[in-house]
Amino acid sequence: MHGEHREMPIKQGSAIKKSRRVFGQGKKTAKMVRAGLYARVSTQDQQTLPMQNRAMREYAARRGWTIAMQVKEVGSGATQRQLREKLLDAARRRGIDVVLVWRLDRWGRSVTDLLATLQELEHLGVGFVSLTEALDLTTPAGRAMAALLAVFAEFEREVLGERVRAGLAHARQNGKRLGRPATAAKHADAVRKLSRSGISKSEIARRLNIGRTSVRRILTSEKG
Repeated sequence: MHGEHREMPIKQGSAIKKSRRVFGQGKKTAKMVRAGLYARVSTQDQQTLPMQNRAMREYAARRGWTIAMQVKEVGSGATQRQLREKLLDAARRRGIDVVLVWRLDRWGRSVTDLLATLQELEHLGVGFVSLTEALDLTTPAGRAMAALLAVFAEFEREVLGERVRAGLAHARQNGKRLGRPATAAKHADAVRKLSRSGISKSEIARRLNIGRTSVRRILTSEKG
């Protein structure tokens, strides 16, 4: 009886210890996270490139990530991000697990573009981290921030749409003709001259590189 009583605490202690290891995932091997690093600078600001790379490499080391790919892009203008596509292709091939950037404006051309790429990465199961904004889409808080970005993207589209509509309305009020310019009108004299020479409408259109409808319109207006 006494011996059995002394053994009980030992069994309970070992059970607790074991359960702690299980719930703490002590027996599981940590998954290797492959990171793709993206750095971008303008042609006038290339001196910040080493700083971006150093900051991202240090962050990846702290997280225990393996750097599987690194892209450095230099270019001016909001549309020049051709090399960024290499990282996206790697994500589509499941070659990386997370994209790491120094700042959001280094990655996205606009709020709409940023949101579109983040949504694609999320769909692919690839994380996204921006150091400067402390945005980490591998966490619930980061995903909530991405949802907020979607609201701003919609706002941006609405603002641009309103500006376009306002611009068109202003142009109409000032008597400006909207739409494609009437390029065929400058060929009116040539159309009439060729027609008087007995050239067919289709041949006139071919020679002047204009539409047959434009040729007919010019000749009809002449008769009127």
